[in-house]
Amino acid sequence: MNTPKNYFQLIYHIIIGLIAIWFLSIIWPYISQVVLMLVFAFLFNTVLLSSVDALERKIGNRGLSVLAVVVILLGGIGTFIGSFISQMSKQAMEFSSRVDKDTLTREFKMLGEKFTSSLPDFLQNMQSTSGDTAGKLSEIINTIVGSLASMAGAIGNFMFIAAMVFIFTVILLAEYHRFRRSLVNAIPNKYFEVGIKLIYNIEKSVSSYLRGQFLSAASVAAMSVAGLLLLNFFGANLTLTVFIGIIAGLANLIPLIGPFVGMVPAILIAFMNNIGNDVAMAHQLFGVVPSPFYLLDIVLMFLIVQQIEGNLITPALVGKSVGLHPMIVMIALLIGGTILGPLGMLFAVPATGVMKVVLQEISFVRKNAHLL
Repeated sequence: MNTPKNYFQLIYHIIIGLIAIWFLSIIWPYISQVVLMLVFAFLFNTVLLSSVDALERKIGNRGLSVLAVVVILLGGIGTFIGSFISQMSKQAMEFSSRVDKDTLTREFKMLGEKFTSSLPDFLQNMQSTSGDTAGKLSEIINTIVGSLASMAGAIGNFMFIAAMVFIFTVILLAEYHRFRRSLVNAIPNKYFEVGIKLIYNIEKSVSSYLRGQFLSAASVAAMSVAGLLLLNFFGANLTLTVFIGIIAGLANLIPLIGPFVGMVPAILIAFMNNIGNDVAMAHQLFGVVPSPFYLLDIVLMFLIVQQIEGNLITPALVGKSVGLHPMIVMIALLIGGTILGPLGMLFAVPATGVMKVVLQEISFVRKNAHLL
């Protein structure tokens, strides 16, 4: 008797869902940046909330608690960045006082010759017949200069997004519990217990994911520092290893990027510290592949760290923290990366964890609907 009615309801819900998806696809380009800001603000709020709550219980003032935690956080970040820049400036000053222009030109020429000689014969022939190397170099420089304007625009956009995320985070920290109470009060009495459980499980899933991400970042930082110290044991003469490891670990919060971010200052420091050193210039990776200034050694070390992090640490730690199988985590990362790139990979796992919680609660409601 009720079967036609159920079919009509199903068709109605499908049509409404398709209309909602179509409407979202139209407005998404206009709201995507705001949604991204709010998501980042929510993640930062989740990280800082427990500290703000603990401080509020001691001093009894929410506003001062938020201000104190934010000031401490910004102070810590500023101190770290300032210390790193200061140390890098000292390295650069020492480098400029030790190496003159002629030595630098000679080292670059030797480096280019060594790189060319290590290429296969057919590539060397292509390079020798390509002609006008200086002209090509000029073209490359012009391309780089031409891209500076777009780079400046990207940096400005990033600074705007960072400022808005900071403002949203402060507002969320100050008003989170009030907002949560309003959300709870909006739940119909019939679904009150289910709604409370759903909110709690989503918060737990997101916080567990962040905890897993920070453990993964700490693992990358530790492996990077250990790898750099191992290279120093073989004569790489690298400094600021702890700074580089921490940078690689923090940047690892965006999947696949962290280890490579740490690679850049490591290569720069290896070059500055070893310029003019004939032994470092003649170094070979595994005694076979030319690796002047241990550059290929550094690249290989960070590649190994990235592989260990991507294939072992993240699926195990992050998947366990949100209750997902490592295979599901890898699939989620691949889908997120395909759709939205690195940001998609960043949000893929927590989004999958939230979907799992929602589906579990929907399944629970369907099985126990007669009791509600």
